[in-house]
Amino acid sequence: MAFLFEVVFEDDGLLVVNKPADLVCHPTKTDAMSSLISRARLHLGESSHPQLVNRLDRETSGLVLIAKTAPAARELRRVMEAREIGKEYLALVHGHPGADTGIIEASLGPAVNSAVAIKSGVCATGAPARTDYQVEERLVRAEGAFACLRVRPHTGRKHQIRIHLAHVGHPIVGDKIYGPDEQLYLEFVTHRLTPERQRLLLLPCQALHAERLRLVWQGQEREFLAAPEPWFTAFRRGDRLPAEGDDHREKQDRENP
Repeated sequence: MAFLFEVVFEDDGLLVVNKPADLVCHPTKTDAMSSLISRARLHLGESSHPQLVNRLDRETSGLVLIAKTAPAARELRRVMEAREIGKEYLALVHGHPGADTGIIEASLGPAVNSAVAIKSGVCATGAPARTDYQVEERLVRAEGAFACLRVRPHTGRKHQIRIHLAHVGHPIVGDKIYGPDEQLYLEFVTHRLTPERQRLLLLPCQALHAERLRLVWQGQEREFLAAPEPWFTAFRRGDRLPAEGDDHREKQDRENP
C-alpha cells in the first residue's frame, strides 16, 4: 500500500497522525488517497467511520486528531470546545520580528475587495482572535531575512495564524493567499502558475506546521509531537532552494522509496 501518513499515536478510540502538506482533510475527488479522511479509512478498514476532530489547511502539515468511535468523537469535541487543548505551530516567516515574543490581537472576518473568495482578513467587525508567537531562530539566506516562530493560537478562526502573521508584516513563506501576491493563488487553482511565478513563493507549500498538541485523554495528560517535512527543515537549515525540476517533497519520497 502507498504511504498514507505517519501514525503518531493510536489506541481503541483515538488516532493521531502527522498530516502531509498538500493534502486536503476532506475529499474533493473520488481517489481514496486524495484526502486525509479517506486515507484514515484505508488505515482503519472499510467498515470504520473515522471523524476528524481538528482540521488543517491543505498546505499546512502536522498533527490531526481522528476519533475512531462516536464516544471518542464526543469526548474529543468537548475538549476542543472547552479549549482544554494546547496547540503549538512552527512557522517560517519573511523578515525578522523586532522582539523575541509578541501577541497579536486582531478580529478576523471576510476579506473585502479580494478576488479570492475564501480569503479572510483583519476586520473591526469580525470575530475576536489572538495569536502569541516566540522567535525560535532568525535566519539569513541568499533570498533575504527570515525567522522560525513558535506560534500558539488562543482562538481557532479560519486562516488565523496566516492572517495575523501577515498583518504584522511577517507573512508565512510559501503562502499563496496571504503572501506576496494573492494572484498566485488564483493562478495556482486555475493551473496557470508558471515556474517563474512559483519561484516567488520559495517553497512548494506554505511553511506552517502543527508540531505539538497537549490534552487530557482517558484521564491521562498526553503530549503529541510531529516533525515537519524535510523541505521545511532544509529551508530552516539554510540549504539551497531546489532547482526547477527537482523533486524534494517528502510525500513523493515516501511513496516512491
